[in-house]
Amino acid sequence: MTATKNAPHNAGTVRMSADERRTAAVRAAVEEFSVGGYNGTSTAAIAKRIGVSQPYLFRLFDDKRQLFLAAVEECFRRVVVTFDQATEGLDGIAATHAMGHAYQELLDREPTLLRMQMQAYVAGMDPDLQADIRACWSKLDELVRVRTGITGEELTNFFARGMLCNVIAALDLPKQIYFEETYDEQGDVVHCDYCREAEAAAAAKAADAG
Repeated sequence: MTATKNAPHNAGTVRMSADERRTAAVRAAVEEFSVGGYNGTSTAAIAKRIGVSQPYLFRLFDDKRQLFLAAVEECFRRVVVTFDQATEGLDGIAATHAMGHAYQELLDREPTLLRMQMQAYVAGMDPDLQADIRACWSKLDELVRVRTGITGEELTNFFARGMLCNVIAALDLPKQIYFEETYDEQGDVVHCDYCREAEAAAAAKAADAG
């Protein structure tokens, strides 16, 4: 017997809970919105990607706006987690270097997150979305301030460097042209003094845990 059109989410797939479906929907939303943006992406495409009907998708999320914001939150959450893990046991400039390297590696590894971040900034011009997207940025800003202790020009330079990382990743530019002190001619990370401090802190933490 073939599946009915009203229940495509049960056809040939492993049964999942609503929470698992929601997680899958957010991941699919990141993939779709990262390419088409808020206005250019249909909820039908997202539903199709995870094998559910649109009515079922709207049982998980009230509307397209809520789904888009969930995708934005997931994008920023991944950066926050990356920064949090990279700076354990560090502060000051050593922490900023650890964040910078970890962020560049994240962009290299998962370019979809960069595209989603860019789409979030574009959508931020929409007054119905701006406050929620700004809140995501504020969480990231707060983590950087707390973990590094930097303010003023140092904080500005850190985020300016991050935005340059976005451009480098988006246009596939050679990192070493802009970051001579941290990358060699092949684009590989050079272990500067701050990187060594980060590695020493991580090793010390591992030794204490053992």
